[in-house]
Amino acid sequence: MTVEPLTPDELETLRKIPTPAVSNAIETFNIRPRTEGFMGPEVRQMFPSLPPIIGYAVTARTVSAHEPGPKGPASRPDYWRYLEASKPKPLIAVVEDLDDPPAIGAFFGEVNSNIHKALGCVGAITNSGIRDMDEVEALGFPIWAGSVIVSHAYVHLVDFGTPVRVGGLVVRPGDLLLADRHGVIQIPLEIAREIPEAVRKIEVREKTIIQYCQSPDFSADGLADLVARLS
Repeated sequence: MTVEPLTPDELETLRKIPTPAVSNAIETFNIRPRTEGFMGPEVRQMFPSLPPIIGYAVTARTVSAHEPGPKGPASRPDYWRYLEASKPKPLIAVVEDLDDPPAIGAFFGEVNSNIHKALGCVGAITNSGIRDMDEVEALGFPIWAGSVIVSHAYVHLVDFGTPVRVGGLVVRPGDLLLADRHGVIQIPLEIAREIPEAVRKIEVREKTIIQYCQSPDFSADGLADLVARLS
């Protein structure tokens, strides 16, 4: 099913919703198991002072532990052209480190972050390590990653524009991703526009329960009755 890209205002509305609230909302549509659609805790926000990001995935795979083989690395200029031509925007670069274990060398540092930002990326997500922390934070380029590392080692592109697996989540080019302090979630495009209203309905129920928990009349029996009425 082809879905029209979200407008800037629609994206901004989603960006401001915490990922746990988005996760709860997605559950109400029963379109995927509750154990799927988000990255594990090994991929975490590296710059908590920077804001959440939302955008469409562009993908690549890298290796750092050894030099390229006889065929050589994938072309970085071709990768840059891929980013430049990718639509819709904004983009989020999702880079899978194929090393086992990952984070032998960093793909993202000061230079690569500047390149990706110039080519339309609002941030990056990787299972690898990153470096040049001060410079990347000053640039205002949010990254979710597995670690911090000193060297770029032999980092090179293996390919790009194909599905990748990062943090246990398979990400395909064009997937809509939201990332904040809790982690990274994939938002199904077919329900993306319905998420804010689903969040609102859940919040009404949750606030009613919270208000009762904070009232002087609280009791376990009263809570059970309230939850039953709200179900």
